[in-house]
Amino acid sequence: HLEISSQIKMLAAGQCAGPAAEAAAVIADSLKKGGKLMLCGNGGSAGDAQHIAAEFVATLDHRRPRKGLAALALTTDTSFITAYSNDFGYDGIFARQVETLGRDGDVLIGISTSGNSGNVVAALEIARDNGITTIALTGQGGGSMAGMADIAIMVPSDQTPLIQETHIALGHAITAGVEKLLGH
Repeated sequence: HLEISSQIKMLAAGQCAGPAAEAAAVIADSLKKGGKLMLCGNGGSAGDAQHIAAEFVATLDHRRPRKGLAALALTTDTSFITAYSNDFGYDGIFARQVETLGRDGDVLIGISTSGNSGNVVAALEIARDNGITTIALTGQGGGSMAGMADIAIMVPSDQTPLIQETHIALGHAITAGVEKLLGH
């Protein structure tokens, strides 16, 4: 597993570098203007959303302290998620938060290994309708999210664990890029 994981990351370093740099630039620009980064995903991708948001708010490297960068994972409010999904269904849990918390000029990263998670797709649609830049972080092919996002970052694999591992590496690369662009 470690060898194939390394190979996928090397492929992603080539194929995903451009879109990841573009994502970092868009996020840095939003943060400079007082915007924020929102992230969403399901299962392991929810964990990735939380991990990446934490890197923005805390710091990527504790040896280089900096102010927090405005980011939040839409996967963490269990009271809202359970209330909303109980009353209205699961497909709107992220879209409702984007609609409520998002503002024109913010950025949303939707994470899905298949690129077809209904609730993430719905969040990207609402974001797009409200002037929020959308970034899709997916696996090979990108699913429906790739065609609808402003920026699509597609890991060249169809194996969920390899995609998720690479999503974290890309999240770290994007965070580092944002920090550099902001002078940290």
